[in-house]
Amino acid sequence: MITVDRPVALADEPVHIRVTHLAPQGRIVVHSSATAYDGQAWKAKATFAADEDGVVDLTTSRPESGTYHNVDGMGLLSSMRPPSGDPNLASFAPLYPDLAPSFNVRITVTAHGRSLADRTLTRVWAKPGVRSTDLSLAHDKVVGKLFLPPPGAPRHPGVLAFGGSEGGISMKFEAALLASHGYPTLALGYFRVPGLPTTLHDIPLEYFATAARLLAAQPSTDPAHIIAIGYSRGSEAALLLAEDYPQLVHGTVVYSPSSRVIPGFPHGGNAWTYQGQPVPQNLISLDHLSGPLLSIAGDDDALWASPASARQIAAQLDAIHDRYPHQTLIYPGAGHGVGTFPYLPRAISVINPTTGQKTELGGTRASDAAARQKGWPHVLSFLANTPH
Repeated sequence: MITVDRPVALADEPVHIRVTHLAPQGRIVVHSSATAYDGQAWKAKATFAADEDGVVDLTTSRPESGTYHNVDGMGLLSSMRPPSGDPNLASFAPLYPDLAPSFNVRITVTAHGRSLADRTLTRVWAKPGVRSTDLSLAHDKVVGKLFLPPPGAPRHPGVLAFGGSEGGISMKFEAALLASHGYPTLALGYFRVPGLPTTLHDIPLEYFATAARLLAAQPSTDPAHIIAIGYSRGSEAALLLAEDYPQLVHGTVVYSPSSRVIPGFPHGGNAWTYQGQPVPQNLISLDHLSGPLLSIAGDDDALWASPASARQIAAQLDAIHDRYPHQTLIYPGAGHGVGTFPYLPRAISVINPTTGQKTELGGTRASDAAARQKGWPHVLSFLANTPH
């Protein structure tokens, strides 16, 4: 028998899986499978020995062999692999949450090639009542996807979330999950979307400010607490936004950050502008922040020196701020893919859609998965502890 404490749960929430009524100290194989957006079935497995009571508790049991090797109650999800090819090059991608608010993972137990039990987990992107709206340049002056908690929900901090050099609207899954936790979230595109630049070049900070104001105007948003979450190149924009618009942005989370403004991508030139002028390619000043900051990096980042940048950001804040807290988390063995939410397998080498070129991110799938599992609760705590 397979018991699960929460067969239906948010995709970023852990579940407790136990297999009972087994032969004492008997060996079993626990399998997982889920279907990606392209119809491919991803799978994982782990072999365990039951205890004297005939129980295997995945939260406390170390697999003898399989697709993961350490004690990890959610290892059967984060270690799933595609049916072919190098798993280091592939990320599991379900349908976007506006198309399918959940996806299923089937758990099966076998012994000596015989099926003993199976159970389906439903992993939810958007709780019932969460609404999503496409934002267009013509109608809203920004391009993105706005996810709002159910009507009547109390006001919470709003989150403006955006990615890096991949462009597009890259944080829809995060936005759906955060809205399901109660936080109105706008997944913003700022280049490589219709009507905007095709590359990261001369992007006005005023564009991000327009998005933040739109988010602040939502009935479920506490306008006094807007949080910017920026990943990779987006970390520059998040820090600049918090510095130049302290009355608008009141907290910052940066993943795999840069502490400096660096050239545009991929052709150089200026990445950002402010008030019609290029933002200098210098260390980003943090003199005017009006809220807390959380910085997350992996110490094996192969794309750029994000751990050094995270430490530089902390050093600046140590020197000039005593009003607002800041925290730096650097995870051992993790690469540029250190964030965001956990429990899905992700690549450590990707094809950047802006350039079409292969990019090594560093780290390992296992170390990145462990970092996301530890880091995401810090982000949720950061938001929960922002006054509202």
